[in-house]
This record gives sequence, structure tokens and C-alpha cells, in this order.
Amino acid sequence: MAEEKLRLAIPVLLPSDGDACERCVQELTEILKGRTGVAEAHVEGREDAHLCIHFDPSLITPSQVRALAKQQGARIAESFGHMNYRLAQPMHARAARTLAEDLRAKPGVVRAEVGSTGAAIVEFDRNQLDEQTLRAFLDSRAVALGQAPGAEAPSSFVEPSNDDHAAHGHRPGEGHGHKHGGVFGERTELVFAVLSGVALLVGWLASFRLSGPVPLGFYVLAYGFGGYFTLREALENLRNRRFEIDTLMLVAAAGAAALGEWAEGALLLVLFSLGHALEQYAMGRARRAIEALAELAPERASRKRGDVFEEVPVEALQVGDIVLVRPNERLAADGVVVLGESAVNQAPVTGESMPVEKRPSTSETPFETADAAHKVFAGTINGAGALEVRVARLSSQSTLARVVTMVAEAEAQRSPTQRFTDKFERIFVPAVLAGVVALMFAWVVVDEPFSVSFYRAMAVLVAASPCALAISVPSAVLSGVARAGRGGVLVKGGGPLENLGTLQALAFDKTGTLTEGRPRVTDVVPPIGVTKERLLETAAAVEALSDHPLASAVVTAASEALSAPPGRAEEVESITGHGVRGRYRGEDVHIGKLNMFETVGGPPVPDEVRGEAERLAASGRTVMVVRSGETYLGVLGLQDTPREGAAEVIASLRQLGVKRMIMLSGDNQGVADAIAAKLGLTEAKGGLMPEDKVAFIKTMREQRGGVAMIGDGVNDAPAMANATVGIAMGAAGSDVALETADVALMADDLRRLPFAVGLSRQTSAIIKQNLFVSLGMVAFLIPATIFGLKIGVAVIFHEGSTLLVVANALRLLAFAEKPLRARIVQTPRRGSKRAMLPDSQPPDL
Repeated sequence: MAEEKLRLAIPVLLPSDGDACERCVQELTEILKGRTGVAEAHVEGREDAHLCIHFDPSLITPSQVRALAKQQGARIAESFGHMNYRLAQPMHARAARTLAEDLRAKPGVVRAEVGSTGAAIVEFDRNQLDEQTLRAFLDSRAVALGQAPGAEAPSSFVEPSNDDHAAHGHRPGEGHGHKHGGVFGERTELVFAVLSGVALLVGWLASFRLSGPVPLGFYVLAYGFGGYFTLREALENLRNRRFEIDTLMLVAAAGAAALGEWAEGALLLVLFSLGHALEQYAMGRARRAIEALAELAPERASRKRGDVFEEVPVEALQVGDIVLVRPNERLAADGVVVLGESAVNQAPVTGESMPVEKRPSTSETPFETADAAHKVFAGTINGAGALEVRVARLSSQSTLARVVTMVAEAEAQRSPTQRFTDKFERIFVPAVLAGVVALMFAWVVVDEPFSVSFYRAMAVLVAASPCALAISVPSAVLSGVARAGRGGVLVKGGGPLENLGTLQALAFDKTGTLTEGRPRVTDVVPPIGVTKERLLETAAAVEALSDHPLASAVVTAASEALSAPPGRAEEVESITGHGVRGRYRGEDVHIGKLNMFETVGGPPVPDEVRGEAERLAASGRTVMVVRSGETYLGVLGLQDTPREGAAEVIASLRQLGVKRMIMLSGDNQGVADAIAAKLGLTEAKGGLMPEDKVAFIKTMREQRGGVAMIGDGVNDAPAMANATVGIAMGAAGSDVALETADVALMADDLRRLPFAVGLSRQTSAIIKQNLFVSLGMVAFLIPATIFGLKIGVAVIFHEGSTLLVVANALRLLAFAEKPLRARIVQTPRRGSKRAMLPDSQPPDL
């Protein structure tokens, strides 16, 4: 028996927050695929996520499939919890790594990631651990780090709470940095470092005129201020049986003091604490750049009640409310325009450089399917006209809120290079300690006092501490993620950011990505004995009940050409990858590709119809053959047009170093080749089914070492999931694209892609530069200190390299978007000059 499909909404299957977890969705699909009668289960859909289940009705009924999916989904949602937590202040990369490891060590924690900005995401087994216990553990660790407990989750909007913490009255996303963290608030560590430096300076000046306890007292004071935070972190690590870089610094400082070199030991702690404080400042700057997104939405809105408007908090807005947006105000909620016209600046959310004209919707169109001219987003800026907007989403569920939450979660994701440096440190630090212990006994084989050997060992200890290495990658990743967010690009962590910066191959879905996705009927060719009216009427009647992108084009063409609307078809169903079938006026109707009629049975395609279909296909048309009963009614030719600026995007990507760009299309090879030639793509693959696209992406990964897939998150979702980096366009307003893509271009604009790739390239370059500086400095200082370089000089070089890599990473926050390059095409004549296609004249098919 033929395979059937059942589509079920994911939020229904995975209630609560389960639908936000990719692992939970994946586990559900794996469970379903393992049941008898279920052939396949995968996520599809763009605006409303749903699970598509392929099953054999002879082995399992639709009601059994539905019940099984709901039962397993409820079990997963009940079994696994998800918690977001944010510390009040940023932390050092080592402290973040330690906290993540402690979380993973707790029984019941399935996954835990902690970022340097203080964002933590935890997934846990509810049967072994509850959220209250987990939050209490994190609160205790926050106190141990000198921060206030109970920090808010990393979201731009937080549900009302009755606890004391909520009573603080923070703005969304603000946290506690202004109030907690020590005597001097979030700047306490920096103030202590400065006080330590002042004490060292006074003690050093005093040593020229005084001796004994006075200079020593100031040196001890410098030790106290400079080593306070380092000592506290080292003790916490020792309690957890860890030996980190902070401990190495304290050992070196204590060794210098034991040798009577109090000034050098104090200098070590001054510079180390100053570097540590400045690293925290850098992390805080990246964090504030991300949290600035949360402040885009206003706190209050003008809600319509009858004929009057009242000012209410945005949290009080409900779906269906009408809000007034005055000229030059920020929009308070996602919604649909119902009155007024204006140009809205959507750059804060989508990154679009030009305001988008908005006008009222003439029907009760849902937000997810509304045209871009009717749809508005929270946080965007209204132009000169007043608008009335029907609220479509709660403030906590708006596109902006979701983006802020996901960017905050991305902070906690570690990149491949960061995982490498973590492993390197775990091996390198014990090796350094072993080498230092050996150097302490150099006096046994070398004729020198023990004090000289001990001093040399302490100098090597300082030189070999990989402080710059620990901060080099996190600082670059966080700055890159923050800059991408400001530019309307959501990057899900350091992994996609790094990978996109190194890939040499990009695969594009055609429809809706490289082309407008709004095809039109260009050719209506009936055979002898059939009228154009009958061909269009039959095709439109069936396609009116289809959700395929080509269906609306056929219906539109029929409405323009026919004097009366067609009747209603029955039993319409999709033939995946081939076409559609249904019943109209008592006859079975099949509409689809030429090769579909070789498998559906019935009379063969007449030579006349086949010839016309092949002619249209050769000219770059998408071809639909129509058969009613035993009669072939003819051929429809449709054509899609490239997106504005698509050719320039391809040229810019080539300038950025992308060597291979492939278009994947379900259309015939002739259509694919025609569009690829116009846009300047490397190659095109036509006639691909969804599973063929997946197979091609897997082959590319094996042959090229990695490939990015760019699409709109609809039928190309499986291919995107199998790519090294999946990039979704038009993610603003699309739940599926936001959830499933590694990189999401918020605007439905392909011209944002070169910015994302360029930023990733720059991030990868800065990470390599930072690794070179940090490892190079260690490689220079270790032999230099062995051969006599003083601790004080080693400390200056050591901490200087740390500050250098941080400053280098912060350059990403100022990354400038380059203008698109005009496409350069070569004329056929040998030796001819290259011609420029101006931006105002995109290539036409």
C-alpha cells in the first residue's frame, strides 16, 4: 500500500519548553522512526513548525500514529527540563569552563554550557534533578564568584515574579552589574588592581629612602589587593581538585616573596589582576552589545479601548489588541498593520538598510503568512506616519525577544578552536608544573645556589602560564556574535561563526533564495482539440487546494484569463517531488513533471505534448503537464526571476574567497542551468528531490570537508540540517528558521549573506592572530626566562600579550560592512575587456 503522511504541530507534541530544544525534537523523531510502520519522521514547515511522519497505513493507522507521537512527546517534555541562567557579571573563560564542568558532573544534568559573559544553558533530567535545586546550586556558585545570586534568565523579557530579586526593578536584560559584585560594584576588581598598583608604586618609592617594614608593608598591601580575587578563585578550584592558571600565578608570587623579591611578586599580581579586570571589562562590553538588543523594544504601548487609547506596559498586551504607533516611535509588539501607512526602519531587527513601506492589510491575515508590507516587528522604528497595529504575539514571544534569548544562548556555545584550547590547557598546565619542579632542582646538576634555581623556576612558571590563550578565542567569538546581531544576522554560537569563516563551498536552494519565489505562468500550450480555457480551468481548480509555490501562480493566471472562476476540485493530494493529483468534474486529474506520468499509470504522453514540454524546459521554463482522465490537456510553462542583487551577492562571495557555489533545484536541469548562468554560479544541479539534496550535501561534506547550505527553511530544512552550517533567510517572523538554522538572516534579503560570511572570515582571522600571539609569546618567554629573563620583565610581556589579544578581538565590534560588488562578466571574444553590470540592472531571464 502507498505510503501516507501525517503532519503534527511540534508545540502540541512537545508542550512547555520542549519544542525549543533541538535534542528533544531529534529524540522524538528517532523514537517514531523506530516503530513498526513508520518509515520516516522529520521537521518541516517555515512559519509553524510541524513534524511530518511517513507511515504505512496497512501496518499502523493515522490515529495510532497521532497517539504515539503525542504520548512520546509528552514523555520527553515531562522527562527533560531546560533552564537559562545569567550571572550578574561576566567571568573569565576559565571560570566559565569550570562552572560548566561542575554542572555536567551533577547527576541528572544532560547538557550544560556557560559563556564568559555569564550566560548559562542547562538541560536536565527531571527524574533526577529539579530546577529549584539546580538554580540553588548556580546561586551558590555565583556567591563563590563574588556575585549576587538569582540572576535573571537571558531573555529580553522576563515573566513577572514576586521574589525579592524581581523587586529590584531592572530593565529587561540589564542584570545586576550596576549594583552588585563587591564594594565598588562591577568595577571592584579593577579598583583593587589599581589600588594594588598604587601600593606597589608607593612601596617602591619608599624603598629609596627607607628600609625595613615601611616598604614591605606597602608590598604586602599590594599583594593583598592584587591577589584577593585570584586567591579566592584559586581556593575554589583547589576545593574542586583543579589546578588552574590562577594557582600558578599565586605560586609564582609566593615564591618571589620567599626569595625576598617582594617588588617583583607584587608587580606580578598587579599586572595579572589588572589584565584579569580588563578581560572582564572586554567580556562585559561584548555582553552589553548583545543586551542592547533587549532595550530596543519600548516599555509601554498605547492600547486602543473603544475610541480611546490607554498607556499600558508591553507585558500587558494580548494577542488581538490594537496599539497605536505614533510617528518616530518604536513598535511595541509584533503584529499586522490595520490602519495607516508609513515607512518603518527595520534595521534593528532585520539589518535592512532602507525603511520598508507598510500599509494596512485588507483581511484578517495571520501574522505568519502576512505580506511583508503588512507585517511589523517589535523594536523597529516607525517613520512619519501613524500606524494602528493588531498585536500578533505576546511581548515575551516576539521576534526580538526570541532573538535576544537565542543570542544569549549562543554566548554559552564553545567553538571548535575553544574546545581545542581547553584540551591544550589541560595537558599544558600539568606539563608546566612538572617542568618547574624539575627546574627547582637545577642546582643539583648546575653549580648555582638553590635560590637562583628557585627564582628561575618561578620566572618560567609566569612565562608559561597561558592566560592570553585562555581569553583569545572567547573574546573574538563573543565580539563576532554581538556584531552579527547588530547587523541583522543571528549566529548560534562560535561553532557556526568559525566554520562559516573557513568554508570554501556554498550550496543555494533556488526557489525563494536565489529567485523571488513568485513564479508566473508564461506559456499556456494546449494540444489540438483542447482550448486554453479548459487547460487553465482544470489546472487552477486542482492547484487552488495545493500549497506548492507554483500553485498560486496557476490560480492567478486563471483568474486573469477566465471569465468565471473554476469549480472546486476534490481529493487533492501531493505526489512528493513530482506533482499533484485530484478529481475535477468526475475525472482524475494529474498535474506535474513529465516523468511523473511514467509512474502514475494511464496513457503515455503524446508526442505533441512531450515535444512542447521539452521545448519549454530547454528555454528555462518550469514545465507542468496536465492530464484529465485519459486526455492530456496540454502544458503550462512557468518562470521565476532572480532576486534583486543576487548576481552581485555571488560576485561578492567570490571576492571573499568562496570558490564553489552550487544551486540545488527541483526544477529540470535546463531551468537550473539558465538561472545559474545569469547569476554567475559555479554549477547547478536540477531535478533534485529533497532526499537528493541531502545526499548531495553529505557528499560535499565528505569531498570538500564542509559546505554551507542557504535556504528559506521550508523544504530545504533536511539539507540545511546535514550541512556544516545551515543558513536560513527571512528568519524574522519564522519560528522554524530561528530554531533550526545555525545562522539566520533576519531579513528576507540575500544581500545580508556577504556581511555574514565576511564577518565570519574576519573572526576566523582574528582567532588565528590571537592564537599566534598567545602561543608565540609563551614559546618566546619560556626559553628567555630559562636563560635569565627577570620575573618583572616576563610579567610585562605576559600580560601585554593578554591585553593585545583582547583589544584585537574587540575590533570585531567595529566590523564595517562592505558594499556589494558589481558582477564582472567575461565577453565571449578572446582578449575582450570585462564588462560591469550596474546595480540598477540585475540580470533577467
